[in-house]
Amino acid sequence: MDGFLPILIMIGLGAGFAGGSVLLSQFVGPRKPTPEKSAPYECGMPPVGDARERQSVKFYLVAMIFLLFDIEVAFLYPWAMAFRELGPVAYFQIVAFFALLVTGYIYVWRKGVFDWSREVDR
Repeated sequence: MDGFLPILIMIGLGAGFAGGSVLLSQFVGPRKPTPEKSAPYECGMPPVGDARERQSVKFYLVAMIFLLFDIEVAFLYPWAMAFRELGPVAYFQIVAFFALLVTGYIYVWRKGVFDWSREVDR
């Protein structure tokens, strides 16, 4: 238990600071709500429609493709750090990797996933 005492003290201080800040803001903070302040914030634009309306499937397709390419790019950093130790074989491996990525990108581009004005062909 002696080893956990500093951790418990830090958790108590953190929770106390968080709770104290919230309580203090209730007493000291301004209270002048207006319709503009109570409205949901949508990237600086005035809100349009209901917040619970359904999104197009294309939105989710583009989001998944972005995540896929973003994660693939994240794998390049460890490869770049180990490039000298891996030797010339690593160069051809990364060329094949990029060829596969470009092929996938061209595929989704040709399928029209990035064209939001028309329906997706499956």
